[in-house]
Amino acid sequence: MSKVDELAEILKNSRKAVFFGGAGMSTESGIPDFRSADGIYSQSLNQKFRPEEMASHSFLVNHPEEFFEFYRQRMMFMNAKPNEGHFALATLEEQGILKAVVTQNIDGLHQMAGSKTVYELHGSSLRWPCIKCGKVYPMEYALQDENKPIPHCADCGDVVRPGVVLYEEGLDDEIVENAIKAIGEADTLIVGGTSLVVYPAAGMIRYFRGKNLVIINKTETSADSRANLVIREPIGETLHKAVNRLFHNENEATYEN
Repeated sequence: MSKVDELAEILKNSRKAVFFGGAGMSTESGIPDFRSADGIYSQSLNQKFRPEEMASHSFLVNHPEEFFEFYRQRMMFMNAKPNEGHFALATLEEQGILKAVVTQNIDGLHQMAGSKTVYELHGSSLRWPCIKCGKVYPMEYALQDENKPIPHCADCGDVVRPGVVLYEEGLDDEIVENAIKAIGEADTLIVGGTSLVVYPAAGMIRYFRGKNLVIINKTETSADSRANLVIREPIGETLHKAVNRLFHNENEATYEN
């Protein structure tokens, strides 16, 4: 039995599966990850500041123009579309197998693919709240005037910022609680596209008490030794094949993306 067949069999016997994903989930949609050799944090972007500094709360406060320039150039992917893995997860939810997606990504691709229960640990780049009055704008609002590098609220005039968790900022308590609850109640946890090095998010998998822990990642993770199944293949392709085998018992896709 192939590893894809093993995954399909695990999903067949699951009724409370949860997916926990990281940046690798979106690389097949053309969005670079952060820490690989070609990732955003490995690139030389600025002579004065490291990428981690430029994605921090203090950089937003102290260097707002440079922050928004960096964010627009490196953190916004207007044309990105969900890949086969996103659609596969949405199918699993629709069929009553997957109960939640817990993601470290900020791109909103899970929702675009049709997933309903998505806990975005690091926020979303699609929502841009005003830091004073809280009015939320779409991402396009921040791009509409290139002559104004810092977007401002149309109501109160204060700065409008991306609705993501920057370095030096804490995660949203309610989202964390919901994610931990979902993981704690899961019978299967699929961890995909993450090296499990970013905390506190990566520490959430310790709440899993279910039967099957599945790791789908191109490189080794700290949870491999505890996993029932480890797959070192592209996650979107793997999920697509497994879901297709589960529902159609075929090698090629027959469900609609």
